[in-house]
Amino acid sequence: MHNLVIDIGNSYSKIAVFDKKTMVFHQRSEQLDDLLLLNLIKEYGIANATVSSVNNDITHIAVLLGDKVNYIKFTTSITGNVHSHYQSNQTLGLDRWAKVIAASQLLPKTNCLMIDAGTCITYDLLNENSEYFGGSISLGINMRFKALNHFTGRLPLVTWNGDDDIPEGSNTINAIRNGVLQGAVNEIIGFISNYNSKYPDLKIILTGGDAVFLTKQLKNSIFAPQIIHEPYWVLKGLNEVITL
Repeated sequence: MHNLVIDIGNSYSKIAVFDKKTMVFHQRSEQLDDLLLLNLIKEYGIANATVSSVNNDITHIAVLLGDKVNYIKFTTSITGNVHSHYQSNQTLGLDRWAKVIAASQLLPKTNCLMIDAGTCITYDLLNENSEYFGGSISLGINMRFKALNHFTGRLPLVTWNGDDDIPEGSNTINAIRNGVLQGAVNEIIGFISNYNSKYPDLKIILTGGDAVFLTKQLKNSIFAPQIIHEPYWVLKGLNEVITL
């Protein structure tokens, strides 16, 4: 029995097929393709499907999937064994909630800090008692570059390919790169340090499009043994939703 899960983010859509807990297909694209979904349903004999979307209207996708497979509507009311103390579940991003579900099922009885470095950088903690109190939302790396250009009169829009090391600020371009990249790294180190002081044996899941760069920057930090780079954490959480 195979499951089809879809994570529609601010920048990309991610699609995955799971055979139980093993991911057997993955694709990232800027737009969803109906034909691809239909082909995956046929090729893998999909039995169940669910979707997480940060802001898109998924009525069309829900109808398409519901006509072919057992479609499970994913909402924050699906909690499993998580005890949520979040005060506005209706505004909690489903991608954040999928990560919490993943932690509860894949790292049970663990203090788990999830850092998702994508369009935004989000921080969410599930404690060892499966309690969720919320987290933090910060500017993503590319959003920081754009903000410096947009809200100033002379600073240029600096591009970043996700692989650059942090340069010395020897000119204006590099000063911006240094400030944005080192600032993001230092912010993450600060969050980890703060959570470490409160939660023993903390595990850190680093995911999202900029996680490769950040994992590289943190590999020599004192927190390196705690960090797990997990690029498919949201998708794995959605797969766990199906089994709840």
